[in-house]
Amino acid sequence: MAKRSKAAYMISAVAEQYSLHPQTLRMYEREGLLKPSRSEGNTRLYTDEDVERLEVILQLTRELGVNLAGVEIILNMREKMEEMQRQIEQFVSSLNSEIAQRVRHSAPQDSQALVPVRSISSLMRVEFDNPSTDPKPRRKKVTA
Repeated sequence: MAKRSKAAYMISAVAEQYSLHPQTLRMYEREGLLKPSRSEGNTRLYTDEDVERLEVILQLTRELGVNLAGVEIILNMREKMEEMQRQIEQFVSSLNSEIAQRVRHSAPQDSQALVPVRSISSLMRVEFDNPSTDPKPRRKKVTA
């Protein structure tokens, strides 16, 4: 997994980079779409994650014509789906561990009844395209 930069960008730099008025970024914050941190002087500081989220917001609004209420719903659904994906991966990992433990402790005569498990997690994983890089978000194929 790539290490995240700890860089933070001021509102003027982000607004200029994405051809936005700073008031637009403030509105996104008021609407709860962005949550930049603040410096000691109360200056908004946008992290790389904030900028990635902004890119998704801009793609949804500019390219797909989604209004801000729709953007909020989509972002909330993405967060819930990511959490569900993490829970599924934890469950599959736990299941794989339990199966491996049972296989190690099973008697030789029982081994014929066991079906080899290649990788349950590969059967369960569903990935989604990253809307910040793919203009048409869609479900990817389930890998086997």
